[in-house]
Amino acid sequence: MALSSLQANRTGNLSNDDTPESGKSRAVRARQRAIGRELRRMYDGVVSEPVPDEFMDLLRKMDDDGSGKKSS
Repeated sequence: MALSSLQANRTGNLSNDDTPESGKSRAVRARQRAIGRELRRMYDGVVSEPVPDEFMDLLRKMDDDGSGKKSS
């Protein structure tokens, strides 16, 4: 019974959209979504770029160096 009253209270709190706090939090969420959209727009091209050969060579060398060593 305590759980259902807690859920009802939580639902009641969610439906009070006329409070200043909910307007502020709604504005914050909207701002965060806008920032996320802009970041995705800016970096989508970077994600699809190929990895430079020099970087791949460096990664291969690191893998080779690490695989030959024994852990103690």
